[in-house]
Amino acid sequence: MNIKKIVQFSLLVIGINFLLPTAVFAQDLEVQAPTGFIAILTLVPLIVVLVLLFLKVDMIIAGLVGGILAILIGGIGLADVNKELLEAIPTMLGITVPIINSAIAMAVFKSGGYSAALTLAKRGTKGKVEFVAVFIVILLAAATYMSGIGGGSAMVIAPLAFAAVGVVPELIAAMSLAAAVSFTTSPASLETSITSQLAGIDAAEYVTAMRPYWLFFVALALVLAYWGTKRRGLGFKEEANDEYSSMSNGQLFKITIPAIFLLFAVIFGPIVNDLAGTAIFTPLTYMVVTLVLIYLCTKFNMNESVTAMVDGSTYILTRLFQVGIFLAFINVIAKTGTFAVIAGVANNAPTAIVIPVAVLTGILIGIPAGAYVGSVLTLVLPVAVSLGFPIVALGFVTMGVGLGSQMGFVNITMQALSSGFQTPILDIVKGNVKWISIASVILLIISFIFA
Repeated sequence: MNIKKIVQFSLLVIGINFLLPTAVFAQDLEVQAPTGFIAILTLVPLIVVLVLLFLKVDMIIAGLVGGILAILIGGIGLADVNKELLEAIPTMLGITVPIINSAIAMAVFKSGGYSAALTLAKRGTKGKVEFVAVFIVILLAAATYMSGIGGGSAMVIAPLAFAAVGVVPELIAAMSLAAAVSFTTSPASLETSITSQLAGIDAAEYVTAMRPYWLFFVALALVLAYWGTKRRGLGFKEEANDEYSSMSNGQLFKITIPAIFLLFAVIFGPIVNDLAGTAIFTPLTYMVVTLVLIYLCTKFNMNESVTAMVDGSTYILTRLFQVGIFLAFINVIAKTGTFAVIAGVANNAPTAIVIPVAVLTGILIGIPAGAYVGSVLTLVLPVAVSLGFPIVALGFVTMGVGLGSQMGFVNITMQALSSGFQTPILDIVKGNVKWISIASVILLIISFIFA
C-alpha cells in the first residue's frame, strides 16, 4: 500500500471514528474530554492503531505504537503504563468459564465426536445431500458455540464437508455465517469474554440475551445451506476410507455422546439449574462428566482425555494474553481523553441511528481486520457502553465485526474453509460477499428495530 493510499485510508478512519462510538473500559471514559486542537491530536494514536491493524501488523505492535504516541501526547508516566499492563492481563486471564468451556470442547473435537456425527448423518439421510449440508452447518454452529473457536471448528468440519458434499458456495457461506454468529455469542469465546468484560456485565447475562439472535441467524444459515445444495442437484461424493466409515451406527453414536452432553450442558444447563433450584450443571461438573464420557465412549484413555483438554486451552489462553497486552495500551490511549472526545461527538448523533451506525462500522472494520476480532472489539464497544447501549446492542456490534471478518482474507475461519474445501481463499471471499452482505443488512435492520 503506497503513502497516498495510507493517507486516504487514515482520513476515512478519522471520519468513521467521528461517526461511531469506539473505545475501551467504560470507567476510563470519565477522563475529561479535551477541546480544540488537542482534541484532534488525541485521536492520532487510535487512528494509527487502526491503520496498522488494517495493514495486518500484529495487534501487540499496533497497540505499542499507539501507546507510545499516547504517552508522548498525554505526558503519561511509565509507572501508569506498567500499572495498566499488570491489571489488564490478569483481568482477561481471569475469565475462567469460557476458558474451561473452550478446553473441554477441544477435547471432544480430538476424540472424534464430530467426525462420527457427520458419518451418522450421511447414513441417515439416504442420499439427500441437502440434509447433510444442513447437518454440517448445525454441527459447525454447535461446535463453535461450545468451543468459542470458529477457526478450530472449521478446521475439523470443513474437510469432512468437502469429502461428503464437495464445493458448494452457499454451504460455505452458510458455514461462515453460522461460525460468525456462534463465536461472537458463545459462552466459551474470546469475543464474549471481551464484550462482557468491557461492558461490565456477567458473560452468562450476555450469552442469554444474545441466544435468540444466535438461533435466528443459524436458522438463516440452515436455509441457505439447504437451498444452495438442493438447487445444484448434487449427489454424495464417494465415501472416504477412514476409520468411521467401517463402524456401526451404534459405535458411531457412542462416540458422539460426549459432544451431545456438552452441548446440552452449555445451552440448557442454566435452565435446568433454575428449575432445580440448585447448581447441577457447573463448569466443574460438566468438565468432569465430559472427560469421563470421552474415556468411556471413545478410544481415548483418561490420560489422553485430560491431555486433549489441557492442550485445547492453549488457543483461548494465548489469545486472552495477547488481548490483555493490547488492551493495556488501549487504556493508555484512553487516558489522553481520546474516547471522551469520540463519545461527545457520538452523543450528538440522532439517537435512532447511533446503534445501526455502530453495527455498520463494526462490519466494515471487521473485513480488513478480521484476524483480530478481539482487538477490534476493544476499539468499538465501551464508548457504546458509555452512551447507554443495551446488552443486545453491544451484541449486535460484536456480531457485526464477526460478519465482517467472514468477508476478508485474514480471518482464521476463512483460511480453514479455504484449506478444508481445497479452494483458493479469493473464491471463498467472493462466494461469501453476497450472502454475508445480505445477513449484515438483516443485522442492521434488527439493530434498528430491537436495540
